[in-house]
Order: sequence, then structure tokens, then C-alpha cells
Amino acid sequence: MEREAILFEVADNVATITLNRPERLNAFNDAMAADMEWAWEKVREMDDVHCVVLQANGDRAFCTGLDVTGEGITNEKTWFMKDNEWNSFDPGVTLGPKQHHKVWKPVVTAVHGLCAGGAQYFLNEADIIICSDDAVFFDPHANAGIVSALEPIGMLHRGVPLGDVLRWALMGNEERITADTALRLGLVTEVVPLDALRDRARQIAVSIARRNPKAVQGTVRAIWESLDMTRSTALQSGFSYTLIGNFPPNPPAPRDKSERQYR
Repeated sequence: MEREAILFEVADNVATITLNRPERLNAFNDAMAADMEWAWEKVREMDDVHCVVLQANGDRAFCTGLDVTGEGITNEKTWFMKDNEWNSFDPGVTLGPKQHHKVWKPVVTAVHGLCAGGAQYFLNEADIIICSDDAVFFDPHANAGIVSALEPIGMLHRGVPLGDVLRWALMGNEERITADTALRLGLVTEVVPLDALRDRARQIAVSIARRNPKAVQGTVRAIWESLDMTRSTALQSGFSYTLIGNFPPNPPAPRDKSERQYR
């Protein structure tokens, strides 16, 4: 299913979302933001979707962040900055599945080529990130004299070390995180050759999709929500999810009188 800025298809209980603005290095604009909002809503509501692969078309880039020269942005206004500043909103809020859309189905993200700045919106709420050996991660905000805040905060929540997040945010185009460095930092969990990237991402997703989808979603939700809690609160919440997800609502009837008396 083709939208204006993405492709969307479902097979084997896996939804594949493909960023499809290769002529703009898959930089996101208002159309892509709207398409991603549509896609996450579809994923949330489709019971036959158990897992998601997020990938991008084109040879050069996964995504280069916000499209600062395309439609939806002028010198005077953007689709996210309003005349009344209290009505302005984060332009990347619809790009990820969790904070805005409450999608708890696992997302496997496959990164190749350039992954710059606002592209982190796609990564920071992914469950598993793999990349090809040509992937390069960097943040151009500093070179343009723009505050970089939301993307690096998301990286911290992924567990990337503070010092490395600060290098990435403050050194701009001069700090390029290679695929091997991204693996060392924990930003990605696996590096594969470029020609194997999509097949490997799909292999992971299909494997997950074969499992109990409700149990998987409960696992994803418990882990992500724990990031905003103290340890004791997270453990209490996690135990409640275990009770909800692992036990049948009605226990089986006892088999005989001797068993019944102990219930």
C-alpha cells in the first residue's frame, strides 16, 4: 500500500514500513509525518500484525532528519510551529510508535547509509536496531547553530553512554559514528553487509511474529514503561503485567474431590 511518503505492506504477520523519499534522502516532511501516523494506527489496530520492520528506500540514506528545504517549511512557518507558540508541537512526535501512538508491537529497524539528526526519532522508539556496514550516524544541528535536545535525550533512554551522546550532539558533522562504533555503544545490536540487511531484519521480525503476540506486547510495554519509573515501581508494574498476561482468567476445574479441597 503506497502512501505519499512511505510504502506499507503486511505478510506473515509482519508489517513492513518503508520510507520512500529517496530523492530527498528520506528526510521527513509533513507528508511523511502524516503517513507514519497513519501507519502506526494501522499497526496498532490490525490483529494480524504481530511485528514491524522499518526500513528505507534508496542507496545513500536511511533518513537525514527533517527536510528543511521541502514542502511544508518556509522561512515564515512550518506545519509544527504555530503562530501561537503554545500550539506548537514536536515535529517528530508521530514518527515513533510508542510515546504518541501507544503501539507495543515490536519494531525492528534496519538502518543503512546516512542516519542524521532527526532520523533518531525513528530509532529511539525501536525495539531492535540493526544496521549495514555502511551506516553512519551523525547530528548536523550544531553546525547549523540549532539546539539538539529531543534526539539525544532519546538516545540516553536507549542506554547510549552520556559522553558519547554529548560528542554526537556537540560535534556536529565532524563526529561520525560508524557501524562498528554504533555496535560498541549499544545503539545497534547487529551489523550485517548491506545486501543482507533487509533479509536479516525480516528474519528477526518473522521469528518474533511466530510467538504469542499478546505476551510479546506485554513484554515490550512492561520494559519500555519501566524506563520512566523507579526500580521498585517498575517491578510492581511488571508483576501486574505478568499476572495479566500469563494466567488464564478462569482456572481449570479440579479433577477430583481431594484436589478441590485444597483450592
